Amino acid sequence: MRLLERMRKEWFMIGIVLAIAGAKLEPSIGVNGGPLMPEITVSYIAVATIFFNSGLSLNTEELTSALVHIKLHLFIQIFTLAFFPAAIWLLLQILSITPINEWLLKGLQTVGCMPPPVSSAVILTKAVGGNEAAAIFNSAFGSFLGIVVTPLLLLLFLHSSSSVPFTSIFSQLFMTVVVPLIIGQIVQRYIKDWLERKKPPFGAVSSSVLLMIIYTTFCDTFSNPNIDLDRFSLILILFISKLEGGIPLLFLICSIQLSFMLLTFIFSTRNNSGFTPADTVAVMFCSTHKSLTLGIPMLKIVFAGHEYLSLISVPLLIYHPVQILLGSVLVPTIRSWMVSRQKGVKLTRPTV
Repeated sequence: MRLLERMRKEWFMIGIVLAIAGAKLEPSIGVNGGPLMPEITVSYIAVATIFFNSGLSLNTEELTSALVHIKLHLFIQIFTLAFFPAAIWLLLQILSITPINEWLLKGLQTVGCMPPPVSSAVILTKAVGGNEAAAIFNSAFGSFLGIVVTPLLLLLFLHSSSSVPFTSIFSQLFMTVVVPLIIGQIVQRYIKDWLERKKPPFGAVSSSVLLMIIYTTFCDTFSNPNIDLDRFSLILILFISKLEGGIPLLFLICSIQLSFMLLTFIFSTRNNSGFTPADTVAVMFCSTHKSLTLGIPMLKIVFAGHEYLSLISVPLLIYHPVQILLGSVLVPTIRSWMVSRQKGVKLTRPTV
């Protein structure tokens, strides 16, 4: 089993490299309107598959118990939609004295205001073996909450306001998250014995969907119409250009993500936190991931007709693929930590 698991990890990492390379070589396949039609296959089918898969594999009792873990939900939502944007605002007060383009800084602030995604945090939590039920609840609830809270945060921090199509976004989230999850739970009740006998490869399905999301995300990054840069110029900005302030944008975004992951790890592993190692995994991913699916439409609405929309969009377009790639790379390390902590808890538990 260990050999098979190791091989699966290696193939998954190879898959990530191939997905990014394929997106760089021919991004037109995975962009909206392209042959792969990600506006349907990813936005609807892939996300729905993730939550249907979760509904099939999750024990109903685990999902129910996760709903009443109020302390965990409060921590994640407050960190995501209050602490995160406030901390970014403080950081940008320091960076504003540097020559970094002010609209890129505003773009970083919009990243902080975004809600969590409904897919990547769940997939990565599941890949590690963390509290998947908590990740599902907080990703879905945070996305619903973000429909209202994100425009208010943008108004507060950037003094921008506009109407947001609450009904269409809400209905999409409901149909791609809530409905598939419920259907998965219903189907599970009728084929529970078969699932226990056959043990379908839920992990492999989630990994395949994640690779598809990575591919289409990078296709969007390399050929997004909101960016007035060709893919080679974007690569130069990410890895070489100092953005007029001595700080490569990719380095800055990676530093922000790693810092917040470390911060959530420290807070959620304190002795009096009341969180299990599996809870900590969900906290790390759900609290630090930001939604591109909801983010780009919101930016288009809030900054409609704005001449600097392309620059404002760049940090979010970079943050999203980086969070998936960085999370995927950290999966083995986080899993090893969680397993060792769980074994430690069992060893120290008194016998009766």
